[in-house]
Amino acid sequence: MALTELEVHSIKAIDKQKKFFDEKGLFLLVTLTGGKYWRFKYRFNHKEKLLGLGVYPDTSLSEARIK
Repeated sequence: MALTELEVHSIKAIDKQKKFFDEKGLFLLVTLTGGKYWRFKYRFNHKEKLLGLGVYPDTSLSEARIK
């Protein structure tokens, strides 16, 4: 199920780093200190790659999806 802007805003830091998946490889990485980072996981030449798309709230959910 895809994330909503309200869910992204209400996510808080917990006892360990956690990923909240949106769709098509996009996810929000929440760190112990409360940082929220947009990441995109994809494959190129049969190898998994990870691309950083920005920090929430500077980069919103809709902007991350467009990127």
